[in-house]
Amino acid sequence: MTSTSTPPGLARFNDLGEHAALAALHEACASTTWARRLIAARPYATATDLYTASDAATAELTAADLAQAMAGHPPIGRPKPGDPTSAREQRGMAGASDELKADMLELNLAYQEKFGHVFLICATGRTGEQLRDAVKERIGNAPEQEREIVRTELGKINRIRLARLVEEDAPA
Repeated sequence: MTSTSTPPGLARFNDLGEHAALAALHEACASTTWARRLIAARPYATATDLYTASDAATAELTAADLAQAMAGHPPIGRPKPGDPTSAREQRGMAGASDELKADMLELNLAYQEKFGHVFLICATGRTGEQLRDAVKERIGNAPEQEREIVRTELGKINRIRLARLVEEDAPA
């Protein structure tokens, strides 16, 4: 199924049974449509092939698929308890002041009230201040514009999470 030149983590992903692959992909993105598209395109020769397939699947997600994907993301500043992925990605908020955390809570609520979903951004590598500034900037967007920004941010998050899935030496 996979060639000997396929990186071990990617080969392991290619060889997973459908149920195990679906579970692994749901850790990266809560969209079932996205995950099924990636499973259907296996095996992947390179990680780049997987990322390209992810980008294509993300671009084709319907509004309902995007809503399902966003439902798997906690608000910025409130990572899921016991979830190392959201804690790692939101590290920039970990040492934030109480004032900044309160600002983010207020901004998250205002954003969710306006758009009907969580504020989604690729938080990896961003400071708490950068995250606050991003939500302040984006809250003024039109819903259609914001939906496309969310799609782009989801694609970035998916790539980072897929990289962790297929580049790790430990079994998925």
